[in-house]
Amino acid sequence: AIENLRDNFGLATLDLTSGRFKISQVKGKDNCLSELERLKPAEILIRENNPQKKLFINYSGFNERPSWEFDEKQGKKQLLEQFEKKQLAHIEEKNLNLAIAAAGCLLQYAKVTQRCALPHIHQIQVDQQDDSILMDANTRRNLEIDVNLQGSKKNTLLAIYDHTATPMGSRLLSRIFKRPMTKQAQIQRRQQAVEALITHHAYEPLHDALKGIGDIERIITRMALKSARPRDLIKLQDCLDKLPQMQADLTQLNQALLTKRAEQIQTFPAMAALLASAIIENPPMLIRDGGVIAEGFDETLDTLRNLSENANQFLIDLEIQEQKRTGISTLKVGFNRVHGYYIEISRGQSDKAPDNYTRRQTLKNAERFITPELKVFEDKVLSSKSKALAREKILYDELLDKLVVDLQKLQLMATALADIDVLSNLAERAVNLNLQKPQLVTDNKINIIAGRHPVLDQVLEEPFVPNDIALDQEQKMLIITGPNMGGKSTYMRQIALITLLAHTGSFVPAKEATIGPIDRIFTRIGASDDIAGARSTFMVEMTETANIFQHATSQSLVLMDEIGRGTSTYDGLSLAGACAATLAEDIKAFTLFSTHYFELTQLAETYPSIANVHLDAIEHRDNIVFLHAVNKGPANKSYGIQVAQLAGLPRKVILVAKKYLADLENKGTPQLPASPPIKIVEPSPLSDALAQIEPDTLSPKEALEIIYQLKEIAHGTH
Repeated sequence: AIENLRDNFGLATLDLTSGRFKISQVKGKDNCLSELERLKPAEILIRENNPQKKLFINYSGFNERPSWEFDEKQGKKQLLEQFEKKQLAHIEEKNLNLAIAAAGCLLQYAKVTQRCALPHIHQIQVDQQDDSILMDANTRRNLEIDVNLQGSKKNTLLAIYDHTATPMGSRLLSRIFKRPMTKQAQIQRRQQAVEALITHHAYEPLHDALKGIGDIERIITRMALKSARPRDLIKLQDCLDKLPQMQADLTQLNQALLTKRAEQIQTFPAMAALLASAIIENPPMLIRDGGVIAEGFDETLDTLRNLSENANQFLIDLEIQEQKRTGISTLKVGFNRVHGYYIEISRGQSDKAPDNYTRRQTLKNAERFITPELKVFEDKVLSSKSKALAREKILYDELLDKLVVDLQKLQLMATALADIDVLSNLAERAVNLNLQKPQLVTDNKINIIAGRHPVLDQVLEEPFVPNDIALDQEQKMLIITGPNMGGKSTYMRQIALITLLAHTGSFVPAKEATIGPIDRIFTRIGASDDIAGARSTFMVEMTETANIFQHATSQSLVLMDEIGRGTSTYDGLSLAGACAATLAEDIKAFTLFSTHYFELTQLAETYPSIANVHLDAIEHRDNIVFLHAVNKGPANKSYGIQVAQLAGLPRKVILVAKKYLADLENKGTPQLPASPPIKIVEPSPLSDALAQIEPDTLSPKEALEIIYQLKEIAHGTH
């Protein structure tokens, strides 16, 4: 739910499946939309006639609610009643009036739609923006944290790093990756826990133990809402049975965070024993099917079941008993669907029927009677099945009532298990993906040695080329030049992703990483027309750039890719130069600035905080080989025509482009010819290629060029 007053927005979020209830207050619509991009809510509640509703109307689950539901006093009352408290000191002192109004509406809406009390919602947390690295919607999309640019989850950061054993662990990992932490002490505690799991090889046994637990978090919620199924309780029992050993194993590691989680998971021996005695080992799917409650748990239920299951034996025993009592050897006990149970005596002996026999039916050759004892039995048997089902339902509800007495302890246990799952997952990923523990420092710096892109390092068939970066107070910006397809965007993204991973407690894909405080990550990568919003590509680009200038600080990491390319060359170059200079000298943000404007490389001569780096390539005749290695200094060309040739442009177009480029570079007046002059150059023979080799002075780049010449000759290309 969202409530706003002018440019201030109060947000309340509720996850019914876990009972997680949070509020926050942000300034500016961009920050509000960034939060929505992170949360991806299923429903959004907005006050009717809200002047800002156009921001949210296109979200799925958009729902306008009456204005009175957003009343702040009513909202506070709703929260106090839900949490059974007299005041909400931790909220009221922070002046979160808009968030309280939104929370009141949200809680009321949840109660109405669920048509029941919500006992599993017993607290509300305040999300502080400075507790996490902030990322806007564009940054989240460009970094492909959980959804790639094509809209699927394949080859995303989470797809590579999420090998959790439980659904609740997977959800927690996703939340952590979407909201990296900023408090270094908290991050370091998590790093130490991961390190302890690796050192003691404890992550594999933990993963195996957790694998069979299932989604305890949601099972506990279903118990609170009285919608838990019998098999949910079996899952809970399995979980409780594993807790003592898991707690002992974690405590033995003697690591502060893991010991704390061991204490939080607790053990529930009484609850485990209750479930073991109450529910059969393999119950049916639903309680209405019956046969859920174990034999011996309830005497009344056992009696009802015995009546329906053992009716024949009772009738045999009754027949023998009545034959002896009356002396009528031909007496029989029977049943039909019309008259029910009866005692049948032949017409000739019917006068010997005892006084407690009541005539039920007269036949040609026999009389049928009923006795009070048989009547009671009949009532019991005929209704025993329905009564047994009803009794089971009562017992099942009573069982749920007993279980939810410890609801808050169970929720804490589930939360601790999810975190243990995440920590063991990070340990396993660190070992199997060759990750190293990053060092977090208070100095303003990002220093990464042999860093790798977390996703491409795993999905590419060929080895990934690692690269370094060194940014600090003196060197705040790198201007990155090099060919298209050379890896500039990959290099920029990998720095951002390594920084993000370091702030989640994860180890990172690098030989070494030393990272200082980061408050925000921004990306300005790629753009397209916003047709619905009537904005051109260039307008979208400038809007995103403006957002960076409004919110970036000296502790922000900014990725700027090809700024200014959406307009004329001179306009774009001017804007790009002004943006780079301002980011470096005024805002002083850590900035990776890729460009094809080679004129921008001259900024390094004017501003000491700017340095040039480039990604190289080798060109041989019509071939180009990308080296993907980052080197100091500017590139000497972009290889755009060669990349266009790789893309399959016709040879005539390529030749015309080369002629046009030569004219531009000679600063003459370029004239586009009607048909390009084509000059056929005979290739060098093999002996000429070999003669170029001078072993004493040959560089790796020269060697590669010769190898490619030899390869072409060997394959008869020339």
